[in-house]
Amino acid sequence: MSTQDALRQAQELDLDLVEVAPQASPPVARIMDYGKFKYERDIRAKEARKRQSRIEVKEIKFRPKIDPHDYATKKGHVMRFLKAGSRVKVTIMFRGREMAHTELGRKILDRLIADLQDLAVVDSAPKQDGRNMIMVMAPSKKHAVSEVAEGQEQR
Repeated sequence: MSTQDALRQAQELDLDLVEVAPQASPPVARIMDYGKFKYERDIRAKEARKRQSRIEVKEIKFRPKIDPHDYATKKGHVMRFLKAGSRVKVTIMFRGREMAHTELGRKILDRLIADLQDLAVVDSAPKQDGRNMIMVMAPSKKHAVSEVAEGQEQR
């Protein structure tokens, strides 16, 4: 149908002529209420955003000369974050002369990886960033699947 005929028909019906597929040959247009079309498109986009999972990143800070009890406490926090499904950014902060002994920070991170190997995977390996050493851990897939299964069994 010619563009003029389509426009005339749309005006008679008090609707809009909307080009649906401009790249097609010939271009495809549809007679519709454009306001209603925009509203429905926005609602579909909002629903899609709602279904998306937001990945939260929690941060916990350690020092190279951490006390064993403090290490256990902070490890417990990391475990809780991972069980909740969040990624965890672990930071070792170095001060003054501690910068000469960055291997102490690396040992703490390696120990944390070993302690949490069944619960998490290393997302980004430990790397030095100025006075800090940073590592990111993510919940392991198999653990996340078992948590979901346990939640469904309890119902």
